[in-house]
Amino acid sequence: MSADAFKRAAANAAIELIRPKLRNDSIVGVGTGSTANFFIDALAALRGHFDAAVASSEASDARLRGHGIQVLDLNAAPQVLVYVDGADEVNPAKQLIKGAGGALTREKIVAASADEFICIVDDSKLVPVLGTTFPLPVEVIPMARGLAARALVGLGGTPVYRQGVVTDNGNIILDVRGLDFTDPLELERRINNIVGVVCNGIFAAQAADVVLVAGADGIRRL
Repeated sequence: MSADAFKRAAANAAIELIRPKLRNDSIVGVGTGSTANFFIDALAALRGHFDAAVASSEASDARLRGHGIQVLDLNAAPQVLVYVDGADEVNPAKQLIKGAGGALTREKIVAASADEFICIVDDSKLVPVLGTTFPLPVEVIPMARGLAARALVGLGGTPVYRQGVVTDNGNIILDVRGLDFTDPLELERRINNIVGVVCNGIFAAQAADVVLVAGADGIRRL
């Protein structure tokens, strides 16, 4: 099976997991990226079973609306039942690195607002230690780019400015390699405390509740 086939299988597994929980007044939080897109496409078949969605990016908002799904601003949503999104890396503790699509801040906000966070990935995203294969995205206010980069170097990292990318919040992304992920929760906190950093892509304080992993042997649940 192709990588897209695995992503689609993980998305369909999430649909089957949330289907019994949906009510007419339910709000579904939706992430951003290629795997989340498969989930959005599958969610369209259930649009009569829930009230509306909350999107973590303008791209996902547009895709949801294209399927005829009502999209609410998070501040107008009474409660988000579940948030479904992909990840760039997942460790055995269900902690994640996210942000390849640049939507990490909004993703973390919607995840924190939901009763349950379901992460959907193919098995290539599983790693023993975060930072193994993927750089850590850090969203930074533009005027603080140099200040934040120097602070990240002080933490042992090698930051690279993601050229030509502006987040939905109007900020820039630094992709950082070389950090020590022995304690992801502490690293997440330290980076978020750097002046000018809006958010970073470590989801340790906001780890997934459930991870659905698609591979050659089917769906595995962490």
